[in-house]
Amino acid sequence: MPIKTVATDQAPGAIGPYVQGKIVGDFLFASGQIPLDPVTGEIVGETITEQTQQVMKNVGAILVAAGTDFDHVVKTTCFLSDMSNFVPFNEAYAQAFQVEFPARSAVEVARLPKDVLIEVEVMAYLGK
Repeated sequence: MPIKTVATDQAPGAIGPYVQGKIVGDFLFASGQIPLDPVTGEIVGETITEQTQQVMKNVGAILVAAGTDFDHVVKTTCFLSDMSNFVPFNEAYAQAFQVEFPARSAVEVARLPKDVLIEVEVMAYLGK
């Protein structure tokens, strides 16, 4: 089964030894996205709402590069730096999904890259 690397300049480039995503068969496995501006590489937003909106824009760009969209996301893993941000995170996160929500895990972690408030990774089904 061929494996294809997903890369787009519409989402931040990798800041480590990884790629934005991999397509394996009918599935996209996207690396976790943090709230970086894809052009400047700077953190976007100070609040969990602002940062989540940017993260979901970055995720959306990777989905488009893979030929899909949020309607085909089957699983997300969400890493929050502070679980007290869970309610406003949920509100911003939910706006990305139009049809139905994917399966999800959400956990609090001690620290995220660049000390951001949120990171989200997704898996999407690409099959027809």
